[in-house]
This record gives sequence, structure tokens and C-alpha cells, in this order.
Amino acid sequence: MTSFAEVLKSLPSVAGVERIDLIDAIGTLAATLENKPGQAGSLAVYHHLLREHGRIDAAAAKAGLDLYAEHTEDARRNPGKHPNIDRLLAIAAGGAALSGRVTAKT
Repeated sequence: MTSFAEVLKSLPSVAGVERIDLIDAIGTLAATLENKPGQAGSLAVYHHLLREHGRIDAAAAKAGLDLYAEHTEDARRNPGKHPNIDRLLAIAAGGAALSGRVTAKT
């Protein structure tokens, strides 16, 4: 299995991204991922998924779970420990899709 650190190296840079707002079907802000320590890896994964899939739907969520590598199994064993992975698990299991609004650094 490829490690999460190796996966991150393969994803496009998010150096120019300030944050991603995840929006539910009725336009409510569901979550914000910021480009800061502790969230930068998730920002890169979600940014990649939005670029590849256009939104975070079941297919994107399943792809994201693969990208999170070893952290996905830890999230399954420890709900709440990895909220950004928990979100993908819920969507992959039939939860509602989310759109994303990317804000560039100014």
C-alpha cells in the first residue's frame, strides 16, 4: 500500500489555495478545509477530487478513501478521529454529495 505521504507528493500543489468550502445541496456550508498545518493534506485530497470529479459524490469519495491510504482504515476503526475521511465514508455509503468552492490565496 502506498503511504499517505507518498500520495500527497503525487497530487498537484495547493500552494495557491487558501481554502475549500464544501457546500451541501441546499447551499449550506458543510465544512471548510484551510491551507494550514493539520489540514493541508486533506485540502490537497479534496482539491484533487473536485478537479477530477467536479463534486464530492460517491465515486469521488471512494477515490478519496483510496488516496487517504492507511488513514482510511484508522478512520473506520476510530469514528471521529479523522472527520475529513469520515465525511468521505458517509458519502461513499450513500450520503449526499457536496460541491466545493475553492478560494485562491490573494
